[in-house]
Amino acid sequence: MAEEQQRSAALVTGGAIRLGKALALGLARKGLDIVIHYNSSAEAARQTAEEIENTGVRCHMVQMDLENGFSAADLIQKASEHAPGLNVLVNSASVYDGATIANTSEEIFDRQLQVNLKAPFFLTRAFASFCSRGSVINILDNKIAFNQYHYAAYLLSKKMLAEFTTLAALEFAPNIRVNGISPGVILPAAVRSAEYMAWRIEAIPLKKKGEAEHIVKALHYLLENDFVSGQVLTIDGAEGKTAIGRNAESYVRGES
Repeated sequence: MAEEQQRSAALVTGGAIRLGKALALGLARKGLDIVIHYNSSAEAARQTAEEIENTGVRCHMVQMDLENGFSAADLIQKASEHAPGLNVLVNSASVYDGATIANTSEEIFDRQLQVNLKAPFFLTRAFASFCSRGSVINILDNKIAFNQYHYAAYLLSKKMLAEFTTLAALEFAPNIRVNGISPGVILPAAVRSAEYMAWRIEAIPLKKKGEAEHIVKALHYLLENDFVSGQVLTIDGAEGKTAIGRNAESYVRGES
């Protein structure tokens, strides 16, 4: 029991589904206890928690809406109560609303910045205040390499999160390391057609899409290498090095 109480633990926001789930399971396989944050995916969170506990670690769930009624201090406190060994924060929860500048409402704008920037900002602040040592990993998007105005507010929120990653790494050093992961085409939405995916992959230099495990490996590297901070690992098959990134909106419009 004493060994379990001392075991490292991670809070993964948006950890019930998709990439957040993969990251939580990847950390569990490394022996960390897990706290899954979720908003509305209660059943998915329970299923993910069961999968995590089957790896031999403990898993707890914490519900909170990061858009409305959000309290970073409360979320970190609840996570630490469930997992006293908390020393990893993965800011994975995200919202993704496509709209050009001309079509961006204040509601869309506020939603992107609240969930994708403000929540990680204040969760990192609360985490650094709580933990004597630890790591923060912010999940970004390889779209930050481009200027795809089709996703104006979303893209701005992720670009700002990338800049925040650098700022936080400097301010909270040497005890807290802050890094980011910028995924490319990993888990496309179910609505994406085979034709669309082929079109996207055609523009990726490695000519394939990525898998969630590629992002999990990046996460493990950032946690295990204690001389890395303030960095963003881009895991996208070199797509971000091309001049123009393809996206669903430009596909619909027939742009190259």
